[in-house]
Amino acid sequence: MLAALKDIHKKIASNPFNKVAVILLRIIVGATFVVSGFVKAIDPMGSVYKFQEYIAALDLATLQGSEVFLAFAVPAIELVLGVMLITGCLRRATPLLLLLLMGVMLPLTYFLATTNAVPDCGCFGDAIKLTNWQTFWKNVVLTVMLIYLLLQNKSVPCIYGPIIQWIVMLLTLGLSIAISTVGYSTQPLIDFRPYKVGTHIGSQLQPVADSDFVFVYEKDGQQQEFSIDSIPDEEDGWTFIDRKKVTPDLSPAQKAAINAVTIYDQGTDITEEVLDSTSNQLLILMPDIDRVNKAYAFTLNDLAKTCSNKGATLYAITSASQEQIEEWSDLTGPNYPIYTGDDSEIKMLARGNPAVVYVEKGVVVWKRTLSSIPTKQLLNSKVPLAQLSDDISPSLQLWELLWPYLLIMIALLFVNRIYPVISFFVNRFKKPKED
Repeated sequence: MLAALKDIHKKIASNPFNKVAVILLRIIVGATFVVSGFVKAIDPMGSVYKFQEYIAALDLATLQGSEVFLAFAVPAIELVLGVMLITGCLRRATPLLLLLLMGVMLPLTYFLATTNAVPDCGCFGDAIKLTNWQTFWKNVVLTVMLIYLLLQNKSVPCIYGPIIQWIVMLLTLGLSIAISTVGYSTQPLIDFRPYKVGTHIGSQLQPVADSDFVFVYEKDGQQQEFSIDSIPDEEDGWTFIDRKKVTPDLSPAQKAAINAVTIYDQGTDITEEVLDSTSNQLLILMPDIDRVNKAYAFTLNDLAKTCSNKGATLYAITSASQEQIEEWSDLTGPNYPIYTGDDSEIKMLARGNPAVVYVEKGVVVWKRTLSSIPTKQLLNSKVPLAQLSDDISPSLQLWELLWPYLLIMIALLFVNRIYPVISFFVNRFKKPKED
């Protein structure tokens, strides 16, 4: 049996199409892990939230508190191994390490597919959404490809030399950590979520049609609600009483799809009052108010006063309970209103605890963590709120991280080929020795 398998292995290795297959599989599998790692590295806080879901769903109490570490480590591992596979670095170890990773992911994604314990696996962050079954079969296909690469990967050499391969690994690791650090401290350098800068938010900003209302009519002392398509004839004794706006029971993802953030004041929907499209708002998002540094209390109180001089109103929005809000109020004495919202919506709107979102006439102008804004600039009444994020350009920051990495990778490839090229020309033009 073993001899037969070895014979099959030799036949495949000697096939002229084997090298082409290896190169294609390297690119396909490697690119999949590069994309997966990159989109996670872009949004580390999103990964933190996803790991919290996993830990809760799988009852992994021992991993609680390690979410931030995992949010940095997992994308770095995927990105490094993906680049190593594409370039051919560590030809035997790389597919083996990826297979070990799939040995964890395959049973995990099968469990999620059969139980739906975590509705969205988060394999590609918010950039690409896959169902749990799609994720599982994707992992099955990747595993099959990796088995082939484990057996045949050595048939195609690496584009880098042995020593340079380790430099490539370290460079890619540094890139992943740098991207994650910026995303964690300010905001993701690419916003894959619905509430991007430049979009409208708030349910009152959506087109209002008659179908968004129910109509209340009364007959014989009894009231009944009707849709626009079933309004009764008043000649039959029905009397119009009122018209009510329908508030559909949507999930956070569905609300995000129509850019509809919902804000409550002790259970009452006040979204239209807060997100007034004729004025400007500075939203302080505190998804976990218990973990917000109390030192921010003075800054927020001063900022609320500054906002009024800058033509805006400051609102704090949290997913905390009323008891937690009262405790914060007792400790900090806020001179700004604190409202509540859905935890998923708040985290989807902006990353950070607290995060700051500036909304100008219903449009998101900028968003970033509170800690990333210089306090002096924040409280300077002469600096317009719209300019508080002028010092950060996500696309420029990302490019400033990517171009040195790509340039060094190309330079390493050139350096790696200098000796063979020189040797070729030396041997080409060397005069033959006389007898």
